[in-house]
Amino acid sequence: MLNYESILNDTITEIQPSGIRKFFDIAATMSDVISLGVGEPDFETPWKIRSAAIKSLERGKTRYSSNRGLAELRKEIANYLRRKYSLVYEPESEILVTVGGSEAIDAALRSIVNPGDEVIIPQPSYVCYVPMVQMAGGVPVIIENRAEDDFKLTAAELKENITPNTKAIILPYPSNPTGAIMEREDYEAIEELIKDTNVILLSDEIYAELTFNGKKHVSPAAVGSLRERTVVINGFSKAFSMTGWRLGYTCGPKEILAQITKLHQYSIMCAPTTSQYAAVTALRDCDEEVAAMMEEYDTRRKLMVKGFNSIGLECREPEGAFYAFPSIKSTGMTSGEFCEKLLEKEKVAVVPGTAFGESGEGFIRASYCYSTDHIREAIDRMGRFLKEI
Repeated sequence: MLNYESILNDTITEIQPSGIRKFFDIAATMSDVISLGVGEPDFETPWKIRSAAIKSLERGKTRYSSNRGLAELRKEIANYLRRKYSLVYEPESEILVTVGGSEAIDAALRSIVNPGDEVIIPQPSYVCYVPMVQMAGGVPVIIENRAEDDFKLTAAELKENITPNTKAIILPYPSNPTGAIMEREDYEAIEELIKDTNVILLSDEIYAELTFNGKKHVSPAAVGSLRERTVVINGFSKAFSMTGWRLGYTCGPKEILAQITKLHQYSIMCAPTTSQYAAVTALRDCDEEVAAMMEEYDTRRKLMVKGFNSIGLECREPEGAFYAFPSIKSTGMTSGEFCEKLLEKEKVAVVPGTAFGESGEGFIRASYCYSTDHIREAIDRMGRFLKEI
């Protein structure tokens, strides 16, 4: 009998599965469960986008695209980034279309990180960053963002953690799970701190369209001299409600993009062609549809935050993404205990803050990618649960 333990890759086997999935798997076996757990828009992909995909299929446009992606799509990405975020990228050499934002993050890290390089990761943050750094041979260096700082990464915290081995800093803003955003002055302070280093910034901007309270997303690549050291990650899943289309992109200096493209070329070939034709229409013609979804998210955001505070769970107002991150410290339970008992007693599924790093202890993540009725029912059940305990 084969000894599989000796066969499998040590790094991969030591990585734990995503902490987000545990409660969904349990909830799937139960009836009448209300979930606030999934970070996926509940809106259908706008019809204009679906129609463009259908037309591309009817015309037989089903062959490989170039490795970098359709030229037409890369041109539209460049136009979109310029008009939305004042970012200027050359479509031929500084933009790569990928299979979702996740592939872009993985390829960027593997193209930058050498074994032993340190990568700074603010937490709480999305679950993929630490495993991807480890799979690239890097060493994750965790900075715990604090509620009193609105879960932002501060230059003071960075200064304490940058070493001669620091290769990159991941900037996950707007943030999953906290809803935190970074503003221009935040990046200007970081720019001053790292100006004499070779540190690369990996900016995950998948939630860039989702900012509230009149705030507009700022990319570090649009701040001072940071463009030359920033790799931007973005995609279509969140803003355009295109999760299943699996399409993202990365932009950055051509010297870095050339290496990311090489990795993409050998491991992926190209992103799905049908999705690429659909994405052209998304960028070119769907501003109104995105704005309508944003308006609804804002309504849900306010409802959820007000609801949590009304039942005694302190919740700061998120200014980005589509998550609330209320504190459950007043209950005396750990995040895991709270989520398990809530699911058992009231059949409400939320995600423990510790799924996003140890600094998430004492918090839970709740998504407002659900109808207002769905959110109200979940809050009512949680209020009942809090009274019981």
